[in-house]
Amino acid sequence: MCRITGFIDFKHKRDYELEATLVRMRDTMTHGGPDDAGTFLDTEKGIALGHRRLSIIDLSATGHQPMQFENLIITYNGEIYNFAEIKKELEKENYKFISTSDTEVILKAYHKWGMEAAQRFRGMWAFAIWDKKEEKLILCRDRVGVKPLYWYQKDGLFMFSSELRAFHQHPDFKKEISEKGMAFFLQYGYISSPYSIFRNTYKLEPGYFLTVNKAGDVKKEKYWELEDAFVQGAEEKEKWNNRNDEEVEQELEKVLSDSFKLRMVSDVPVGVFLSGGFDSTLVTSLLQKDSSIPIKTFTIGFNEEAYNEAKYARKVASHMGTDHTELYCNPKEAFDIFPKLPDIYDEPFADSSAIPTILVSRLARQKVKVSLSADGGDEQFYGYTRYPHVVEKAKNISTGKSSFFKTLNMLQPRMLLDEYGKTTLALTNNTKHWNKYSRWWVEKKGQEMYSWYDIYVKVFQEQEADALGISKALSHLFKFNYPAHFTSEEILMLYDLKTYLPGDLLAKVDRATMSVGLEGRDPFLDHKLVEYSSRLPLHYKYRDGKGKYLLRKILYKYVPQELMERPKQGFTIPIHKWFRNECKDILNQYLNADRIKKEGILKADEVKKLLDSYLNGGEYSFNKLYILLMFQMWREKWFP
Repeated sequence: MCRITGFIDFKHKRDYELEATLVRMRDTMTHGGPDDAGTFLDTEKGIALGHRRLSIIDLSATGHQPMQFENLIITYNGEIYNFAEIKKELEKENYKFISTSDTEVILKAYHKWGMEAAQRFRGMWAFAIWDKKEEKLILCRDRVGVKPLYWYQKDGLFMFSSELRAFHQHPDFKKEISEKGMAFFLQYGYISSPYSIFRNTYKLEPGYFLTVNKAGDVKKEKYWELEDAFVQGAEEKEKWNNRNDEEVEQELEKVLSDSFKLRMVSDVPVGVFLSGGFDSTLVTSLLQKDSSIPIKTFTIGFNEEAYNEAKYARKVASHMGTDHTELYCNPKEAFDIFPKLPDIYDEPFADSSAIPTILVSRLARQKVKVSLSADGGDEQFYGYTRYPHVVEKAKNISTGKSSFFKTLNMLQPRMLLDEYGKTTLALTNNTKHWNKYSRWWVEKKGQEMYSWYDIYVKVFQEQEADALGISKALSHLFKFNYPAHFTSEEILMLYDLKTYLPGDLLAKVDRATMSVGLEGRDPFLDHKLVEYSSRLPLHYKYRDGKGKYLLRKILYKYVPQELMERPKQGFTIPIHKWFRNECKDILNQYLNADRIKKEGILKADEVKKLLDSYLNGGEYSFNKLYILLMFQMWREKWFP
């Protein structure tokens, strides 16, 4: 796990400018690569590659990057867990190796197979390869989007980096806010690929590689498609119907165990984030059952009972016999992290669970250099309670069967005349989902499930963002071309796997762990497991009103059911309470009308309405305020 950056300056700047600029860019990310640093320069071609290293596999100097083999040079961030297997295959083809690193395996696999090599990799990665012979640069991002990779192109300059902060160090970077990126952030609280907060700046999508040729032309190609596994599952429907639960359960447990064990490949200590929730407990239990020594587990707790899962984590850790460490977080500890968020997340990011994620990363880093998390279980195995809720409400509203629909029908002439303008904005403070359901009612004709869900997960609807002064150009950001036979449930899971998971959850963990030099790994996101779960029919995931049906059966072989059967909490913090008390002043500091007017991006009167509503007791407006607050804090950091 490392951090990478680089650029091609097609204007061919002088060599000292290339090197000095590259080093500044590279060293903005020392936190993610504290163990070593390297550069590669070709001043004639204007190419510069930089690397910061966090040593996990092959701790020796032979793992130094950028690494060169014949005409190829690589700078790489990530882990290929099956590199030893690929290495053996390459050795049969007479390739020689001087290191025990996975970097050398990637480089020589590309030399042998080109981009077809990516089909052999099991892991997480973002890499750049410069081909001196062909005079082209290749960028590649892993299938699911665990590792980040940004790119920028304007006026003869192409740049790439693991984090946006590196771009600020290049004198030709044009730091302009993207209207689409800003609209995206207001609506969702994060910015998903291919968008970013800056113009001419993009995130390479998961499952893609990008090529820049010597003329500066950029071409993107997809090498892996998640939808294919869902389609395959539908084609195999008859086969699945002929199998029993026990057979599929055994097969799934093997796929899970293989994926989890691969994430233990390391030359340094490995631990697990154990929240006490279902997925992290499953990861820990399957690993601990085959381990002769206690696995190190880490938990963050809160004194507010409604938000505290630490007590459950302690019980399951005791049952499994792990080496468990916990830390209780108070408002002061959270507040101490809060001002650092715009630096750690160098793009606007409004998931408040970033705070406990940073805390648990700091806790784990005291004892290990790698830690496993459990993201991806909900998206693959129908684990979110919002899934059946949305499916039911969308069905009832679209057919006119719900009492809620009848109420809307009576009130619609008074409420919705101005298409969710100021009238509806005021109503959202009284009823949490009123605005979203009313939007469903208006658009029910011809509506598709992805649109129902897209409305549901948005914080600001596009009309509300427009009222704040931000363009509503992105009304349907995720209009996928779903095959006609996709069920509503498959659409919801696929939507989150392609958007919320990489854009929010994985970005959150990557930045939090790397901010303290800790490698985060995601055992649920091995592509073999993702492909298997995507083929799995719904009745193996959702049955008797509960998600994760087969996962539950597997887990309860190792952990008593009574330790796990409780309402789903998620990794959240008592932030509403804190901002009404200990952290109240920060809202007034960043969201006061005078400041908003002076900056001229948001409409001060609309922000004031939301702030006044929250401070007067309106709970629902806080999610919107938090998005605005995170933008304001980010802007202060990166536009001083």
